[in-house]
Amino acid sequence: MRNKLLVFLSVCFFVTAANARPAPEGFADLVEKLTPAVVNISTTQTIDVAESPLGDLFSQNVPEGSPFNDLPELLKRFYGDRGEGGRVNRKSTSLGSGFVVDPDGYIVTNNHVVDKAEEITVIFSDDTEAKAKVIGKDAKTDIAVLKVDVDKKLPHVNWGDSDKSRVGDWVIAIGNPFGLGGSVSAGIISARARDINSGPFDDFIQTDAAINRGNSGGPLFNTDGDVVGVNSAIFSPSGGSVGIGFAVPTSLAEPVVKQLKETGHIKRGWLGVKIQTVTDDIAESLGFDEAKGALVLDVTEDSPAGRAGLIAGDVILSFDGQEVPVMRKLPRMVAETKVGKKVPVVVWRKGKEKTLIVTIARLDEDEEEQASSDSNKEEKSEKVEAQKKVLGMGISEITSSLRKRYNIEKETKGVVIVDISDAAADLDKPIREGDVISSVNQELVESVEKVDELVAEAKKAGRKSVLLLISRGADTLFIAMPVK
Repeated sequence: MRNKLLVFLSVCFFVTAANARPAPEGFADLVEKLTPAVVNISTTQTIDVAESPLGDLFSQNVPEGSPFNDLPELLKRFYGDRGEGGRVNRKSTSLGSGFVVDPDGYIVTNNHVVDKAEEITVIFSDDTEAKAKVIGKDAKTDIAVLKVDVDKKLPHVNWGDSDKSRVGDWVIAIGNPFGLGGSVSAGIISARARDINSGPFDDFIQTDAAINRGNSGGPLFNTDGDVVGVNSAIFSPSGGSVGIGFAVPTSLAEPVVKQLKETGHIKRGWLGVKIQTVTDDIAESLGFDEAKGALVLDVTEDSPAGRAGLIAGDVILSFDGQEVPVMRKLPRMVAETKVGKKVPVVVWRKGKEKTLIVTIARLDEDEEEQASSDSNKEEKSEKVEAQKKVLGMGISEITSSLRKRYNIEKETKGVVIVDISDAAADLDKPIREGDVISSVNQELVESVEKVDELVAEAKKAGRKSVLLLISRGADTLFIAMPVK
């Protein structure tokens, strides 16, 4: 028996070794080829800081011939020039990385490396320098394109297909960590499609190749020497590499770079909805077997979604023929859709699928987000008596006094939560006194009796939870509350 087991293990080892891709002996030849296209980026900007701790020393008149005659000027260089009101204007410098993608002098880096920079200097691997100007930048993907004017063709690198990269593949990072100059590190792809809550299109490649401060904007190469990512962020309690770095995949970065080179700005598709993740509790309340899609919280008036008939409570299951497995996939799908294109959108509404045709409009990138309404409430000197207890909450129909007490907008309809039991509070749901329940299980409610009736129907149907649409000032949120 022991001999048979040894034979079995030997066979398994042979098969694994035959299918595995051997580790490279080294990266020297590849690095030598790629390094000339990787650059260091130095930026300068003036920042306004508080009054200098040395106060009026800057303006002191030192006697001629004194050994301290140059002191005020030296202090200015170190602490900055005093401006009006005693504040100090100080020069701030930062260092990052980038890479040449076009022999005519186009360079890719991170937006945060050059954002608000007054002067940008590109330093090549042979220590030559050139002033650069920003062609375009995109904060949502943290990508920027620079241009240097040189009298020769520059060595450049090629884009690779990040979608073909797999977890476990070798990758190489070249950049300018801690301002030390060109430096190389190697590792593997640790994970893909990481969401680190840095923007609406998060889809990062995670790598354990050492990425430190100053590597931002540098390239992440595969073993073919093609760029598969733009190094952008790290997770680090210490400020140095702990083996968790993140790169924008080329599948996202390359189209952005192309648009920035051609037009200097980004043109994105716009749907006009506010969306929320479908949790397991919400999925159960909707009758889904699994959490999927994007739950529509609100529809912007006179938007593509509004004109097509989407409403709050719809769950978007597919967009332009592509399934929406999770909420965070939808913004990128919409953004990458050509403006003016008619797109079929499949939604789940009241237990049935419905297909709507949406004509995608252009997203105005300069439009400021709507400010949230003032959430300050008047002092609540007396406790409000609830008309009915439902789901561990005391609810009442909205009166003029309750509108004033909880700062509820005139157009907001529903019933207001005036009390929350300890049991409901222990559920750790994002509800609070003063919230308005606008709908229950996607049916509008304006009376406590209607809420009670819909909750009773859910219990009778065997639902474990009911779906509440909560309004709080200008914000809305779907919450799945247990019926028990």
